[in-house]
Amino acid sequence: MNTSEHTPPGTAVRRLSRRHVLRGLGACLSLPLLDAMLPRGWARPSEYRPWQKSLGVHPRMICCYVPNGVNIAEWVPKDSGRNYTLSPTLETLRPFRSDFTVFSGLGHAASAGGHSGADTWLTGANLKAVPGSDYSNTVSADQIAADLHGRQTRFSSLQLSDHSGTGSAGHSHTLSFNRSGTPVPAEDSPRRLFDRLFVPESDADRKATLRRYAEKKSVLDNVLSEAARLRKTLAPQDRRKLDEYLSSVRETEQRVERLEAWVDVPRPEVEERGLQLESQPHNAHDRPMWIDVMLELSYLSFLTDTTRVITFAWSREAGGYGGGGENHHELSHHGGDAGMLQKLAVIDRFHLSRLGRFLEFLKSTADGDGTMLDHTLVMFGSGMNSGEGGGHSPKNLPLLVAGGHRFGLQHGQHLAFDQDRHPGIASVLLTLLQKMGVETDSFSDSSGTLSGLLRS
Repeated sequence: MNTSEHTPPGTAVRRLSRRHVLRGLGACLSLPLLDAMLPRGWARPSEYRPWQKSLGVHPRMICCYVPNGVNIAEWVPKDSGRNYTLSPTLETLRPFRSDFTVFSGLGHAASAGGHSGADTWLTGANLKAVPGSDYSNTVSADQIAADLHGRQTRFSSLQLSDHSGTGSAGHSHTLSFNRSGTPVPAEDSPRRLFDRLFVPESDADRKATLRRYAEKKSVLDNVLSEAARLRKTLAPQDRRKLDEYLSSVRETEQRVERLEAWVDVPRPEVEERGLQLESQPHNAHDRPMWIDVMLELSYLSFLTDTTRVITFAWSREAGGYGGGGENHHELSHHGGDAGMLQKLAVIDRFHLSRLGRFLEFLKSTADGDGTMLDHTLVMFGSGMNSGEGGGHSPKNLPLLVAGGHRFGLQHGQHLAFDQDRHPGIASVLLTLLQKMGVETDSFSDSSGTLSGLLRS
């Protein structure tokens, strides 16, 4: 309930404390959570509306991740092909049926599953492939696309999540990993993200930024110099490890140089009106608004060509909420319980409803001779299949791809594969990379592109 909708004009709205109690007949009864108890700015649906036209036609890619798997029985359609019947969960996306392809049976052959799903969703890596190492990742597909498109944009890529930073090995907060397999930190605050993308810097801020970049470059130069001397004294195995580290240092150096080149380029003018930038990812009441505003900022980033590559972990593994604050992780350990499975399906449909809203933003915005959705690749899914019994399988992962009509993608279909033969999601990622303009014939363990996703 929005208190302003039921209050006569000119009437002051009273703010109540959560500790407020009703006293009567010698008893004290605590009030339920009322909108009047919420800080101003909460409890409002997003009022943001899409623009009518983009500011430039470019290929774009966003990878949206949900943890803990889904109610797979309610997700996977019963039949396949172009005339398939939407599953109960996918019914949420009926208005976009011709704009997406749903897959079943795909997985990551090298993945161990479990709560490391986010670590490997865009890499396909075997995290224990390096002898003597408990964890070793590889480059994620988004960062390969970012290497190409980041030459033309202020930010080569954006990493969004409901936890900032990188998390820990096997419980990543980010979906992105650089060329040496090092995690790229994520941002969880809509306010910080908006300021970083669109708030102009003052002259004092600009000078401070340049000083900070100069200091960082000086530190990186010292590291590279010291490492060059150290390398001569190391055994071959340690040299390889040091080279991997130095690769990350050089990537950081290149990123700083790129950001430095953009300091004098004005940031796009974007009003914050309608954007609920104070939404919090871990407040159950804020959850729908937080997802919406992060997707709105993703849309604006694409619209203004601030970046062309985004990864968005809607929750980290072993966490997350449903639209009503439900404990997503707890429900994923359903053990086959019918009631828990139904609650899990409600969360799945909530997630797809937010995705559908984002797709509508893209589809309603003109972009050259089509729409933004025609020029944007949207990947949505999870790195875990909780199955019929609440397991943590890396097989038959829930996955769909939307958009990209102008790149030759064909949609309105269910592509079903044999999960025991375990074809790789890396083939989907390779297809998307090629459509982003990356010239490569392989990615991770892929043996080629996924032909069924492309118009013949």
